Amino acid sequence: MTNIAAAISEVKALLGQRLNTSKSVCDLHGQNETYFPKMLPNAVAFPHNSLEVSDIVKICAKYHCPITPWGVGTSLEGHALPLHGGITLNMSEMNRILEVNSQDMFAVVQPGVTREALNKELRTTGLFFSVDPGANATLGGMAATRASGTTAVLYGTMRENVLQMEVVLADGRIIKTGTRAKKSSAGYDINKLFVGSEGTLGIITELTVALKSQPEAISAAVCDFPTIDDAVDVVISAIQMGIPIARIELIDEISIRAINQYSKLDYPEKPHLFMEFHGSKNSVSHQTESILNIAKDFNVGDFKWSTKTEELSKLWSARHQAYYATKALFPNQIGMSTDICVPISKLAKAIKDTQNDLKKFNVTGSIIGHVGDGNYHTLLFSDPKNPEDLKLNKYLANRMAERALDVGGTVTGEHGIGIGKLDLMEQEHGEALSVMKDLKKLFDPKNIMNPGKMIRLDTNKIDN
Repeated sequence: MTNIAAAISEVKALLGQRLNTSKSVCDLHGQNETYFPKMLPNAVAFPHNSLEVSDIVKICAKYHCPITPWGVGTSLEGHALPLHGGITLNMSEMNRILEVNSQDMFAVVQPGVTREALNKELRTTGLFFSVDPGANATLGGMAATRASGTTAVLYGTMRENVLQMEVVLADGRIIKTGTRAKKSSAGYDINKLFVGSEGTLGIITELTVALKSQPEAISAAVCDFPTIDDAVDVVISAIQMGIPIARIELIDEISIRAINQYSKLDYPEKPHLFMEFHGSKNSVSHQTESILNIAKDFNVGDFKWSTKTEELSKLWSARHQAYYATKALFPNQIGMSTDICVPISKLAKAIKDTQNDLKKFNVTGSIIGHVGDGNYHTLLFSDPKNPEDLKLNKYLANRMAERALDVGGTVTGEHGIGIGKLDLMEQEHGEALSVMKDLKKLFDPKNIMNPGKMIRLDTNKIDN
């Protein structure tokens, strides 16, 4: 039988002041970045190591108390909201970089290390961690949600860049997944199973991540187009020609207006591509020239490029702030961010269909995306005083997802499922969803690990 109070009492005895039940702390861990209502945990725990996490999990298992992992709370589909109360595990104090191996190009970190903190540590090594979702998320959270971002087209996602993990299972066992070797054919790939599991199968307590060499040269290009179709056609042509672009981002007119106001820039209010090229000086120059030649075939306007570090930093800072910049344009509205991913050849039509929906239903929204891998995001706004607005936005998001599935795509390229896209899981996976449910029941028979996320069980309740 569920006994959250008893679980809290025992965890309090274990952690002392690092088990917090204050209203302010619980309120903080009940909020989210988007439209979901506040959902409060009963307590928040701040463990320091995997043994403490294991002990907490064992206590929670004994009392059937829900556990919700928390990194920094930047997810957009409600992953860290405690649907059933219980104890939230804030991993921020497990933030040590345990090892940097320059020869084999990997780092071993605790889950509370942020991507910016790791790259700051790596500045003098000639290496960097490549996955960049924009937000300064924790690496544990990024692994749990299978994050990607602006650099995925060249360097891959968390799925490719997490080599090994330490995970605490629902019964408190501590296991290692994966290896530090470049390849292995030994058994099931449990490492990949936990990357993207959203805390529903276990708690990540340590990660070994792949590092990349800092490129000899980096250049960035910014160009505008009269239509989104033109911009997307450039992307498709570049990918088909095999140009190794590190980043290629589509920014629509609304997002450009927001970026201009928020970051004090002066780009024309037209669809833009933000691009970055990595390699030798000669290869970077060649890539830039190749893109320019392609862009000329698709009505490019201004085409500006730079190799200056400060200008590169300014450009990508503006891109990463686009979500908050666009929200600032509509300060009294609720923002709902959603994403899909389609085969690159289907990208232009997918974006056009979404644009047509926004016009047809008179919905305010913006489109921005990591279009080099067919992934784009729509940020939709609604009046908080009118529930029908949010209902309409959810309908439009579902239309995006269904169109993506129709062309062999996915309902989410990087935001994940959480609670926001639970209803789309069966549409994407069919009978395979029943296998996922079986795995959930096998790993977490009491349904205490982030219950109600990703997998909707028959009762969606904590098992007694």
